Amino acid sequence: MSAPDEVPDASLVRRARIGDEQAFGLLVRRYMKPAYAVAFSVTGRHEDAEDATQESFLVALRRLEECRNPERFGGWLLTIVRNRSRNLVRRESLRAADPIPLAASGSGPTPERDTERSQLRDRLERALATLPSVQREIVLLHDLEGWKHREIADRLDIPSGTVRSHLHFARKALRSALGEEMEHIQL
Repeated sequence: MSAPDEVPDASLVRRARIGDEQAFGLLVRRYMKPAYAVAFSVTGRHEDAEDATQESFLVALRRLEECRNPERFGGWLLTIVRNRSRNLVRRESLRAADPIPLAASGSGPTPERDTERSQLRDRLERALATLPSVQREIVLLHDLEGWKHREIADRLDIPSGTVRSHLHFARKALRSALGEEMEHIQL
C-alpha cells in the first residue's frame, strides 16, 4: 500500500463513495488547509472561514456522487468552499448587528507581543480584503499553504501564467498597503 499522501484523489473518492470513511478522512486532511485558505479569502474572518470549511466538507461528503471528475476533486471541493463562504457572507450581512464592545471581552490582558501580532494580523487581513478574491485565494494558497503555481492553476482552472501574474500584482498591492512593515514580512 502506498503512503496516504501518494494515493491519488480519484482513488480516495472512489473508495469514499462506497463507504470507506478513512478515504474521505484522508481527503479532508489533504484539503483542510487549502479549503480554509479559500474560505478565509472570501470571508475575511477566522471563525467564518472555519464554519464555511466545515460546512463545505459535509456538503462534499453528501454530494460525493456529484463529483463528475474524481481526479479533480480538489477543484470541485474548493468551488464548494468558495460558494459556501459567499453564502455565509451574504447571510451574515443580513444579520449584521452592533459589534461587542472590547470592554465586554472575557479575555484578560494579553502580552505585548501578542498584541503586536494581532495588530499586524489585522492590518494584513485588511490589506488582503482589498484584493480581488482570485488574488486573495492565490496569495493564501501560494504563500500561506505553499502550493506551487501549477497546483493552483489546476485547482482554480486558470493558466499558470495567470496565477503568476495575479500573485505578482497581489504582492505589489500588499506591499503598498502595508508599507514598511512588508520589509519584515516574508510573503
